[in-house]
Amino acid sequence: MERVIQKWDGVAGKRVLITGGTSGIGLAAATELARRGGQVTLIARTESRAARAVRTIVDGSPKPVSVDVLFGDLASQASIRRLAKYPRIEVLINNAGAIYRQRRLSPDGLELTWAVNHLATFLLTTVLLDRLKESAPARIITTSSDAHKSARIPFDDLQAEGGWAGMGFRRYGETKLANVLFTVELARQLQGTGVTANCFHPGFVASGFNRNNGPLMRVGMMLSRPFARSSRKGAQTLVWLADSQEAGAFNGGYLAGQRTADSGGLTRPLRA
Repeated sequence: MERVIQKWDGVAGKRVLITGGTSGIGLAAATELARRGGQVTLIARTESRAARAVRTIVDGSPKPVSVDVLFGDLASQASIRRLAKYPRIEVLINNAGAIYRQRRLSPDGLELTWAVNHLATFLLTTVLLDRLKESAPARIITTSSDAHKSARIPFDDLQAEGGWAGMGFRRYGETKLANVLFTVELARQLQGTGVTANCFHPGFVASGFNRNNGPLMRVGMMLSRPFARSSRKGAQTLVWLADSQEAGAFNGGYLAGQRTADSGGLTRPLRA
């Protein structure tokens, strides 16, 4: 874990690229970062979802905001490679994630949870890494989860071909573990570049997450809403990591509630 002191004057005027920004904590974060002057770009799959999100972001600020949209499918590696559109990117937020009730494959023939939750994060970051270094100081932020603590990565069956019964949440945890491990190694490789990489746990959030998995999952999410945090509260650590000077003291960290969190021994962040 690198000891970092990163000069940072907030997101105002900086290009902020965010996946999973059309709903939930991603949209809440995009709205707040745009309100603070960030030049926000959403990566969206459909025009209808993008239009609703842009309207929410514009309506969420009392003054004009900068918001742009790139269309892409994070399940497709070819689509991800086409997202390098800007000469400068100061903040990359890898927030997109999903849970699937049934085993599905991506357009590339990869198990879909793995493809969207981790491989998309890995590839998009890799594709944009030189641009982030050229734009330094810059920040890479990845949404993980405490679900990683009970997971292990099944290197002998990454395609989950050995059976899917009861695998949805387990697979999700595996991808979140991969997010944390990726962040730790990425931070190590970024030492001295002016780019930091951190991940965070947003908590249990009441959002649209996991409602595309049939009526049982939708009912379960509805019943759990009284015990969940709002998307706005779930996005607070994400916004803090993107905007605050204080977050520049972290590199390779796993955070929650705007402070270092227990990662199960995977990270040992230092603070300047």
